[in-house]
Amino acid sequence: MLRMLKEIRIAGFGGQGVILAAAVIGKAKAIFEDGYSTMTQAFGPEARGGSSSAQVILSDDPILYPYVSNADILVVMSQEAYAKFAPQLKPEGILIIEQDLVRIDKVPAGHKIYAVPATRLAEDLGRKMVLNIVMVGFFGAVTDLLDAGALRKAVADSVPPAFVKLNLSAFDKGYEYGKALMEHVANTPEAEGVLTLELEAQ
Repeated sequence: MLRMLKEIRIAGFGGQGVILAAAVIGKAKAIFEDGYSTMTQAFGPEARGGSSSAQVILSDDPILYPYVSNADILVVMSQEAYAKFAPQLKPEGILIIEQDLVRIDKVPAGHKIYAVPATRLAEDLGRKMVLNIVMVGFFGAVTDLLDAGALRKAVADSVPPAFVKLNLSAFDKGYEYGKALMEHVANTPEAEGVLTLELEAQ
């Protein structure tokens, strides 16, 4: 049986909750699935508005090196993050984008690209600030790396009690969108390019 080892980078700008999103994913594996994870983070010159990124490694075995050089999965929530980190995505890697904030002119060969309007889905819940948890739900659905229940527990364990219900709703919204997209892709095997429910594959 193959043992899992995945290197993930999440990036955007300060204020989008990049670090919390990474922490939730790592916590789901290490605490609620009894596996292993590491997380490292980096900020730009400004805490809010500057660049922000986090590296997460998920593994079934102890992790010997906590840094990501070439990610298996890249989650980007800003154009700057895409420009900076897309060249470091492994061949055949998975790219997840916030579709209203990231534009891709030329799709890299071999990459699977999934897009979600996370900000708009968060705004539907009345709080734009939970777009990061919408992204976590979407990530869970399209990668299928972690049990949805473990991710939900990690979300509930990572936010203030007063915001648990809101964040779980955000997770569910992203997860359901991702599941619907994957079903669409399964039923449309010729689909390629940037995959989204809102637009035809580009």
